[in-house]
Amino acid sequence: MDQQQQQGLDRNTLVGIVLISVIMGVWMIFFAPQPPTPEQRQAIADSLAALQPDSLDDAQPVFVDPAIEGALAAPTDSAFAAATQGTAETVVVETETYIATISTKGGTLIGFELKEYDKAGAEGIPVDLVSNTDDGALGVVFAPPSGRIVDSRSLFFQTTAYTQDTIRVTDGAQQIAFDAPIGDGALRLAYTFEPEGHGVGFSVEEVNTNLLTRAGGYELVWDGGLPFDELDANDESINAGAYVRAGGEVEQIKLSKEPELNELITGTIEWTAVKNKYFVAAILPGDGLATEGAELDGQRVGEPGDVAFEDYYATRLLIPRAATGTPNPYTLYLGPVDLSMLNDYDASLYEVVDYGFGAFMTRPLAKYVVAPVFRLFGTFIPNYGIVIILFAILVKILLYPLTKSAYRSTAKMRDLQPEMTALKEKYPDDPQKQQEQMMRLYRDRGVNPLGGCLPLLLQYPIIIALWRFFQNSILIRQESFLWANDLSAPDPVLRLPFEIPFYGDFVAGFCAIMGVAMVIQMRIAAPPTTSGAQAKIFQIVVPLMIFVFFNRFASGLSLYYLMYNVLTAAQQKWINHQIELEKTDPKRIAAAQAKAQAKKKNAKPGFFARLQQRAEANMKEAQKQQRGNAKRRPAKRR
Repeated sequence: MDQQQQQGLDRNTLVGIVLISVIMGVWMIFFAPQPPTPEQRQAIADSLAALQPDSLDDAQPVFVDPAIEGALAAPTDSAFAAATQGTAETVVVETETYIATISTKGGTLIGFELKEYDKAGAEGIPVDLVSNTDDGALGVVFAPPSGRIVDSRSLFFQTTAYTQDTIRVTDGAQQIAFDAPIGDGALRLAYTFEPEGHGVGFSVEEVNTNLLTRAGGYELVWDGGLPFDELDANDESINAGAYVRAGGEVEQIKLSKEPELNELITGTIEWTAVKNKYFVAAILPGDGLATEGAELDGQRVGEPGDVAFEDYYATRLLIPRAATGTPNPYTLYLGPVDLSMLNDYDASLYEVVDYGFGAFMTRPLAKYVVAPVFRLFGTFIPNYGIVIILFAILVKILLYPLTKSAYRSTAKMRDLQPEMTALKEKYPDDPQKQQEQMMRLYRDRGVNPLGGCLPLLLQYPIIIALWRFFQNSILIRQESFLWANDLSAPDPVLRLPFEIPFYGDFVAGFCAIMGVAMVIQMRIAAPPTTSGAQAKIFQIVVPLMIFVFFNRFASGLSLYYLMYNVLTAAQQKWINHQIELEKTDPKRIAAAQAKAQAKKKNAKPGFFARLQQRAEANMKEAQKQQRGNAKRRPAKRR
């Protein structure tokens, strides 16, 4: 018997596993780009320094990048004289979910601490979503008729809010306005705080002045991106970025691909955002507010592993001329990348989560199936490790029909191997006849040659959706289970005295056990005849690849796949046992035959059956043409 043919379908299944493992690995591996050279930095600074007021486009003011220019410069227009002097004071606002700190220098956020989330490895130190604490995160940038470009963060604002005590918002919405005197009027920036949620109302308004109108509009800037809050800066950098949604499509820049990026998007903007791995800061224009476009900027400082490593992002929302005395409203979302929370503001904000290749399939699965069920389990189960285990059980139950179909089809193909070998021996020099007889054999026995692979392929979008969801889920962040202190991070159980490329300097506990479980599962899946060298290599290489790729992944993800493999092995053992019983138990044999006959009698030809019929018809037509050609071919002269 041809050993290679005997292993064919099982080898194809293993190849599929290898391919999906490679896809996961490729998504994980990103080569750290080099930072811009000093010459490149100097060229950027020189080009910005060369800009003159008379060269500015009246429709689109130019934003001066504080990361390149240094400290924000005060405006030179005499109308801003009163706003260039003052003392920086802070206004602290506390709600149920955050503590916001606003400086009167710039009227901007210089701190936004989330009370429910701590920095990784720093218990008691809350996550702060403001990276640029020197100049502040929010700025209004515009070009006055004379003098240099003005960034509102260079101005001093006045407010009637208390600057000594913390303002606690408990009963209802509270608005705090900041006014920067400009001539006989003012530039007003107003914040509206709610007792609950992660949204902040924000508005820009001219009071008794038409400065922004004459200046041709302004840019609303979020400057600095979000600081890194996790232990693995390289992993967080891969998941960080700047985003804009326009025309129903999301554009993004990621410094994990290039050290310096810039992208300009024109048209009506739905929102702009910056994010790190688990948190996002988004600006959503109010209803009816006109926008002309948005710009995304990014610059990397240092390399992953350096103490000074940082990814700098900025988003700029371009607003055309505003009506004098009419506030321009916005909503700021400053919080976790949590689907249920984002839905309260704009469901499309969840698109900042990267689902990679095939997102058109995997994102809806994660958004409408995985996330709701996972959160539902979390409402009545106190530990998310247990939630992950129960979730794996649920997934295996739902996928059981596909798994059963795949193994049964594999068993049928394996039973046909002797007859297929006999056909090859019967027609050794006629491949076309071999193919025709094999298709007839498949049809007569009710076997689908792709039946073992197709159900497994249908599971891959679900597996990938789960993989991406667990990699980015805020729900398992800082949740512990057994020895894992944080299910969103690796769970080292052994530290190595050296670092292995692509693996790390530690051994993750759940990942190691998962590798062992995969070896056992693959040995159970392999039939007794698959004892060739190729099968043995697959049984070693695939677990090894998974072991290497998953070592740096979230321990919650490894826990899920550990349970998935254990349950898969149990299912395989059970299905194989049932198949063997059907071959030896007379009652089961009679019942299976009756069922097959009834199905064959009543069922219409399926897709693959129609393909087989079409192939057979084509073969017969080709043979008919060959016989006709042979008859018409003139006899050779002797």
